[in-house]
Amino acid sequence: MSAHAHQPSFSIPVRVYYEDTDAGGVVYYANYLRFFERCRTEWMRSAGYGQAQLAAEAGIGFVARKASCEYLKPARLDDLVEVGLSVEKLTRVRVVFRQSVRRGDEELVTGEVEIACVNMATMTPAPIPDFLHSRLEQLK
Repeated sequence: MSAHAHQPSFSIPVRVYYEDTDAGGVVYYANYLRFFERCRTEWMRSAGYGQAQLAAEAGIGFVARKASCEYLKPARLDDLVEVGLSVEKLTRVRVVFRQSVRRGDEELVTGEVEIACVNMATMTPAPIPDFLHSRLEQLK
């Protein structure tokens, strides 16, 4: 295992489709960010809140503020990978995730993504509502 390995607290399976790959038959590097996004969306859903519901009922949304990735090994067409996350930091406005893509015991990609809560009407920073913040704390 690499020095970057960590135990995700939440993960989802993702199958690599043809549309995810480049001309070389490996996952195009930017698509790992899409995989990370899917994992974060399902993590939020596991907390009982969908993105559309939060926008409609609380007037908030989450936007990516910062992202970095380290590409260790490629995933290929038809691979079944596990996309995971753990919460590194949760503040009143931001969440920092440590994310990974694994194929079995092999770590393929690691990354860190910071998201910020915003008011959907103004697209300005907004505090994560107490009902959601306390639920997210439980998922750390």
